[in-house]
Amino acid sequence: MNKIFNVIPHQLLAYLIAFAMSLALARIMIPLLKRLKCGQTVREEGPESHKAKSGTPTMGGLLFLIPMVLVGGWYAIKDHRILVLILVTLGFGLIGFLDDYLKVVRKHNTGLKPKQKMLGLLIVSGAFTWYAISYIPSASTLVIPFIGLKAPVTLPVAIAVPFSIFVLAAFTNAVNLTDGLDGLAGTVTTLVLLFLTIMSTFRDDWEYIRTFCAILAGGLLGFLVFNLHPAKVFMGDVGALALGGALAAMALMTGTAIYLGIAGIIYVAEALSVVIQVFWFKRTRRRVFLMSPLHHHYEYKGWKETKVVTVFALVTLAAGVVAVLLL
Repeated sequence: MNKIFNVIPHQLLAYLIAFAMSLALARIMIPLLKRLKCGQTVREEGPESHKAKSGTPTMGGLLFLIPMVLVGGWYAIKDHRILVLILVTLGFGLIGFLDDYLKVVRKHNTGLKPKQKMLGLLIVSGAFTWYAISYIPSASTLVIPFIGLKAPVTLPVAIAVPFSIFVLAAFTNAVNLTDGLDGLAGTVTTLVLLFLTIMSTFRDDWEYIRTFCAILAGGLLGFLVFNLHPAKVFMGDVGALALGGALAAMALMTGTAIYLGIAGIIYVAEALSVVIQVFWFKRTRRRVFLMSPLHHHYEYKGWKETKVVTVFALVTLAAGVVAVLLL
């Protein structure tokens, strides 16, 4: 257990530098986003309480993506796998940026068309999958609960490739759906990054995972200072898609996609709530949830935003503990 709690100095330093850089960027970028009128357009069918958020600066994901590039780039000199994680995160972030940009220009909550967004996600997912399957041995494996890291199952290429693409596309969308309340996606993702950090201590060759988690978590914490209720900035699709891609990529490179699904149970629940709602409404014209994604359901039940975020964070923390125990 001592190994789990052994904080490596250079990773702590990376965390603190990314955090400080994110805070400094926020002082410049939030006023700049306001001047450029990069405000969020809240969807009409959303909760009434969200209407007041319209105009809040979006694209705040840049507050943790820029430190990721600058700090991560330094560490990538020694380990090219960190560079790969930076590139795949930026690839998904670019799709989100285009989506956010179109929303801002059109002054409407529709950006890229669903087919355009999915095509972009599949292209980035395919490129990463090709690299991972070709050059990262553990990317072709799957760690099974109760069996653990000692005996990962090796997947044939015919299964590993579509599975990898599915996980990447699914988690980017799931994190994007979770990003609907002040501080929700950022808080949940910080806890999932903590799980990935702990998980990576079980293997010495996963130090690059610990380093990347530290950098991303540091920048994300700086962003959360301005994103917690009442939010002064939203991460936008540029941040949400990037975070989903980063989490999925790390899980795939370590063969721990199942564990990501456990620790990230909130992402799974949010995505499933949308799928269930759409499927059931088309069949019966009735709704299972008062509104989807799931966090809106609880808002309509009378929960305050802060309560939803707190409960979802506690669920994530508990799920992360379960995931670690299953290792």
